[in-house]
Amino acid sequence: MDFLKRLFGGGMGGDVGMYFYVKPHGCDEVVRVRINRNNDLSLAEDGKTYLARKVVMGTTCFQRVELDLYFSSSRQLKESQASGGELVKEADYKAWVESQG
Repeated sequence: MDFLKRLFGGGMGGDVGMYFYVKPHGCDEVVRVRINRNNDLSLAEDGKTYLARKVVMGTTCFQRVELDLYFSSSRQLKESQASGGELVKEADYKAWVESQG
C-alpha cells in the first residue's frame, strides 16, 4: 500500500503544486491554475533555471491568458507575467467562487 501512495503522489513530503489566480481581460471570471514544480517546469535556455508556460481559459469566459512563470535553479518562483489578463490574489478567486453561488 505504501508503494501505491508513493507512486500516485501520497507521502511524497507535501504538495509540490503552486497555485496562481488569473483574471482574463474583459471577464469577471477568475481562474485557478496549478503548477507542479516537479512536472510542469522546463529547463530554460541557460541550462540552469526553469520556466513554465500555460495558456489559461476559464469555463464561463473564453478569453485566453498566457501565463509565463520563471523559476530559479532550486525551482523557486522568481518572476511571473500574464498577457491577455492579470494575476490576482487568492482572495479574488474565493470572492468570485462565492459570487457564483
